Amino acid sequence: MSRLKVLHAITMLELGGAQRNTLDTIARLDRHEFSVALACADAGELLPEARRLADVELFELRHLGREVRPWADLRAYFELRKAIRCFCPDIVHTHSSKVGVLGRLAARREGVPVVIHSVHGFGFGPHQSSLVRRVFLAAERMAARRTDAFITVSRRNLQDGARLGLFPEERACVIRSGIDLAAFRAHAGGGAVRTELGIPADAPLVVQIACFKPQKAPERFVEVAAGLVKHFPEAHFLLVGDGELRKALERKRRDAGLEGHLHLPGWRRDIPAVLDAATVVTLTSRFEGLPRALVEALAAGVPVVAMAVDGVPEVVRDGENGFLVAEGDVEGLVERVAAIFRDPELRGRLAGAADQGLAEFERETMVRQQEELYRELASKAGLEGAEPRDCGMQALPMSPIRDAERRTHG
Repeated sequence: MSRLKVLHAITMLELGGAQRNTLDTIARLDRHEFSVALACADAGELLPEARRLADVELFELRHLGREVRPWADLRAYFELRKAIRCFCPDIVHTHSSKVGVLGRLAARREGVPVVIHSVHGFGFGPHQSSLVRRVFLAAERMAARRTDAFITVSRRNLQDGARLGLFPEERACVIRSGIDLAAFRAHAGGGAVRTELGIPADAPLVVQIACFKPQKAPERFVEVAAGLVKHFPEAHFLLVGDGELRKALERKRRDAGLEGHLHLPGWRRDIPAVLDAATVVTLTSRFEGLPRALVEALAAGVPVVAMAVDGVPEVVRDGENGFLVAEGDVEGLVERVAAIFRDPELRGRLAGAADQGLAEFERETMVRQQEELYRELASKAGLEGAEPRDCGMQALPMSPIRDAERRTHG
């Protein structure tokens, strides 16, 4: 029986949960059953990792980007169609909003038998104007009509997607974004992180890991730090990440007089060590799917205080392994962190329960569940045991085309 050919597509391989999810999946799919390709933008911090996957055919798309740019987006759509013609997949599996729309449209236009889309959180939210949200909703609904199955990382996203008419509930399932739990349970490296950043070994340390973009509301973390340092002048705050709001955050830090307390080191690859250094982990997002950063913190045995948006209450159990506050309630978040600082017994109790109930977030569980979905959909499409599809590549050769650079590594 021939292997099923699966093409994953994601907008950009930045440092983020959806990107990590995608790379972990394509690296670990069973090669006895699946032949794998990836289409993505030709930039991003994780792109070198994708290039090192010798048995993954990589298509780097020159015109694909996060921002809405009609002319570039049209060219990216044709890049995706050329990549699909070249690889001739049985299944196209898209991730993220931009390529989620363009990739599904391209896949259907090219006659791909099975099209799947993963929702890692929606691409629209309360920080956008009502007109922008309506446009994004219309695009998602159009793409949904060309989609066979949907994966969400939280039950809340599944329910909201069905309510908004983005997909029928019977065509969607929850598959958690898996992580390497063992790496975060190792409890090592925190001392070195504190030494590097000049944070005393006994100082309370609040950590948040997030892109510096409106969805994550990192400015609220600065407000949290300002509220806490009044009562805990020895405390330090570590905001790991980067992005478009960096300059605004640096100004806000300066204006609040937090330059000696609030650290902005950019992105780091040693997140298990960062979490080993943490006293508390926070989340200030306006909306989410289900943030991997919280699962990682709990796996590391660190209490979490988070705004209860979307899938967050599915992993943070209020009063058991952390605390939840309403979206936007900075004062409430400050009070909860302060309670953990003041009460070592409370912190110990929360930390002791942090790692409970995380089995469904194991990386291998995620990959195996996706494989099972692929098999099920392939069977329904009559692909099991079928001969490889003829995509007509003789008529449309890939090699002379500069718009979609085909790279094979090995």
